[in-house]
Amino acid sequence: MEIYQNKPRIKLSPTVRHGRKFIEVSFDHDGLRLPLSKEEGVQLVGGRAYLPEESFVLAEFFDRYVKMAFIDYSAIKGYTPRKEEDSRPPLPAGYLEKLRQVRYSDHTVRVYTGYFRDFQEHFREREVKAITSDEINGYLLYLIRERNISSCQQNQRINAIKFYYEKVLGQERRCYKVNRAKREKTLPDVLSKEEIKRILDVAAKDLRFFCMFSILYSAGLRISELLELKPGDINESRNLIRVRQGKGKKDRYTLLSRPLMKKLTEYNRLYKPKVWLFERRPGEPFTESIVSKRLKAAAQEAGITKRIYPHLLRHSFATHLLEQGTDIKIVKELMGHNNIKTTERYVHIADTYKSNIKSPLDDLIMEDNEV
Repeated sequence: MEIYQNKPRIKLSPTVRHGRKFIEVSFDHDGLRLPLSKEEGVQLVGGRAYLPEESFVLAEFFDRYVKMAFIDYSAIKGYTPRKEEDSRPPLPAGYLEKLRQVRYSDHTVRVYTGYFRDFQEHFREREVKAITSDEINGYLLYLIRERNISSCQQNQRINAIKFYYEKVLGQERRCYKVNRAKREKTLPDVLSKEEIKRILDVAAKDLRFFCMFSILYSAGLRISELLELKPGDINESRNLIRVRQGKGKKDRYTLLSRPLMKKLTEYNRLYKPKVWLFERRPGEPFTESIVSKRLKAAAQEAGITKRIYPHLLRHSFATHLLEQGTDIKIVKELMGHNNIKTTERYVHIADTYKSNIKSPLDDLIMEDNEV
């Protein structure tokens, strides 16, 4: 991309066109027209570009255009362009490399590195190799008492610290006086089939998101698994979806709703994905934040007041399968759980049991019904 010596200006402001919310991008240099024309869902009118508000992520827009133009985003309330420069100490040598070497997932890498840099920040004036177990215990107690971290976060932070001393430095296993917290036994939230249908009815205005939301629900995928799907992972003849290297680095097959296949065929014809099944731009997958924002917007438009997030569709998939009478061992395999106890929690929220395994989406989209 061209970097201008005398930067042009971009002004961002909220607006409404034909009853739909947009971010208006005013620009004063014609050289910005081409990159802006490639934005998702853009409408170009003269010296303005209109980007759909529901898929607009300021931090990502800022990163794409900050070298090309001065960006005035003051009119957009509630947005932040990017996080302030991270002032925490850099990771010690070998930490990130070891995480990659043992092939931890991207999510685990983000969690461990973030929590370990918090640990380094707390002991900023100390040599990290010289921090004692008693000092680490004190740090953990501080997090529990002062910052009220959850049991899950407590365990993740312990693991991030132990990883450095035991895996990177090769020291003996460390035991801490702070007992590992037992995870709270909470039941996952679940949407009813009627609520999911209302969301899909709203999402039907955009075939891409209709297909994404439908797959999250009908196949029980994690959001990361959805975004890593490739066109070849859809097995139409067997009505299956192949999940490659899901959580725990395991491959598995899960359900593909037969009525949904018609929509996927239409989607492939219109958008012609190359690398990823769902691409924001050619070769570039959608981000989790965009999918999450669009799902929340669809639920809000459908009049659903519950807290909505992509994993909620996965919870609903498992619960509805059990309500249909599907054997719990089959649900375990479809979900990719290591331990059946993880699957058993859905038994407690399933209502009634019926027979015959099928994707729960089959009840919502009839094969001869165009949604």
